[in-house]
Amino acid sequence: MNSSSSDRRSEGFFTGKGFYIVLFLCAAVIGVSAWVMATGNETMKNVDVTDVISGNHRVETVIAPASDGGWIDETELAPPEIRSETPAEPAAEAQSEAAAAAANVPVVYVWPVIGEIERAYTVSALRYDETMRDWRTHRGVDIACDSGARVLASRGGKVESVVNDGLYGTTVTIDHGDGMRSIYSNLAPETAVKAGEWVDAGVLLGTVGSSALCEIGQSAHLHFEMRLNGALVDPTAYLSA
Repeated sequence: MNSSSSDRRSEGFFTGKGFYIVLFLCAAVIGVSAWVMATGNETMKNVDVTDVISGNHRVETVIAPASDGGWIDETELAPPEIRSETPAEPAAEAQSEAAAAAANVPVVYVWPVIGEIERAYTVSALRYDETMRDWRTHRGVDIACDSGARVLASRGGKVESVVNDGLYGTTVTIDHGDGMRSIYSNLAPETAVKAGEWVDAGVLLGTVGSSALCEIGQSAHLHFEMRLNGALVDPTAYLSA
């Protein structure tokens, strides 16, 4: 009997107000589903570009509309070019021009002592030698000065040797590193430098003496020579005016 009552009540529910309640719930579910779908499509329209950062590269994903108004698959663009912040090296031509300009800058040699040239450089004409009492060439210049005058390095370089030459006495030779050597003779026995030392232009080398036996008949002076790649050259062509 209870079972029959329940069946009648259920039948009455579906044939009465219950039918409309179920119908309303179905309509609500359909409406909510339509709203969700509409909202999702609008969101997809508003989001056109998504930036994805992966490692050191930036990847852009673009959703582009097809020509027929639909949507096509996502297209991954190639990562942008990564530019180095390291300054570019100067062009080889510019470097060559700079090197050539530096090579054309004249090197200045200062006078090792202050004085007048008593005896000039000559390798083509003979000059009378007061000490040897004959006519001969002269491979350097003799600069007249007081005995004991300070002798300075004409240009920076490495002291190649300090020797007591049999003819020119105490002699200091400086290697300037570019094939040029300057030679200072007739110095006093005690020098201010030693072989192997680096000296700058104007550094004291020693003092004028009377150690050059081949020029002992002259007044006090410095015998000064210059050699380029082993060949004698006129010092006055290099000394500053």
